[in-house]
Amino acid sequence: MRRLLILGGLSAFGPLSIDMYLPALPRMAGDFQASDTTVQLTLTAFVVGLAVGQIVAGPLSDSFGRRRPLLVGLGLYIAGSVAAAASPGVELLIAARSVQALGAAAGIVIARATVRDLYTGTAMTKFFSLLLLVNGLAPILAPVLGGQLLTFTSWRGVFVVLTGFGALLLAAVAFALPEPLPVERRHPARLRGVLRTYGRLLTDHTFLGYALTAGLNFAALFAYISGSSFALQDVYRLSPQEYSVVFGLNGVGIVLAGQLNGWLVGRFPERALLRAGVTVSTLSGLATLAAATLRLPLPALLIPLLLMVSCIGIINPNASSLALAGHARTAGSASALLGVLQFAIGGIATPLVGLGGPGTAVPMTAVMAGFGVLALLSFATLTVSPTRRGFRSSAGRR
Repeated sequence: MRRLLILGGLSAFGPLSIDMYLPALPRMAGDFQASDTTVQLTLTAFVVGLAVGQIVAGPLSDSFGRRRPLLVGLGLYIAGSVAAAASPGVELLIAARSVQALGAAAGIVIARATVRDLYTGTAMTKFFSLLLLVNGLAPILAPVLGGQLLTFTSWRGVFVVLTGFGALLLAAVAFALPEPLPVERRHPARLRGVLRTYGRLLTDHTFLGYALTAGLNFAALFAYISGSSFALQDVYRLSPQEYSVVFGLNGVGIVLAGQLNGWLVGRFPERALLRAGVTVSTLSGLATLAAATLRLPLPALLIPLLLMVSCIGIINPNASSLALAGHARTAGSASALLGVLQFAIGGIATPLVGLGGPGTAVPMTAVMAGFGVLALLSFATLTVSPTRRGFRSSAGRR
């Protein structure tokens, strides 16, 4: 239980640091007298920082163990959170968010690598599903907490709370998380060796296929995260508190889907569960686009939106487990690349949502549907094993 809570908290850095301040985005744009697109760059900076930080933290944790890079990362996160709370302008806030993200990246990548250190096979998939029970609370509680904080404080108070969260996890790791990677399984973090490891991973069809499937689906989720605050509050006239409730319900969907996945693992192959999750997610994304384009009532948008977001609870555990299964010795680097692809592609999705201008939910839903279709295509093509691919080719010749 202690391990679950700590690793769940570390995994929750991303959604907590993003979702908690989403209800404040329109108010921040007014305070800084900046456009919606400029304020959304604070989200883009965080996503890009998560990608860059994972590239560095993953190999370092393979070399020095998990604890030391994690403690340094948590220190960076606390410093970035303090700077964000005190930022006098949007430019400095963007820079502070980048520092905050570099620290958060260490928590995310090392938590995932630690699971690979300790578990294999279906046990690993089940633990990833169990983690969603903890870090899935972040998208449920974060926007609700953020919306309630805005009733008696400014958006700066949100970053003060995030500072406290970072300090709490720093203490938990320092005193309650033993080192999971023994010395004999570590290897030097030389630049040439790191690049060679990343090269092998990028040419591994199976790893790349599962990583891209997760990353492209994650980008659809980020399109929702970055655009929903404006779409639901400005277009559908929800209050910050109502928006936070809708956002929280989608988080409940992630948790429930994750626990359903944990129950189904072992009864069905992980690949079959992943296929089902990606298919439902893509069809739901297309349904949200139709609802926004036809200007249907709000429930017609929210129901497929709930389905699409909930599918993360099925897609992420299975895709992560299948991608990391064959990379025990380089779990940190593999975990880093898995996370980089998720957040780097998510960083591309974020500004695309803002290109359509205010007053419509079509840009958000179009980006969501587009990345959903790409995720399904990635799964259908890249994750086919060489043996199966050869069988299909020979069958076609016959």
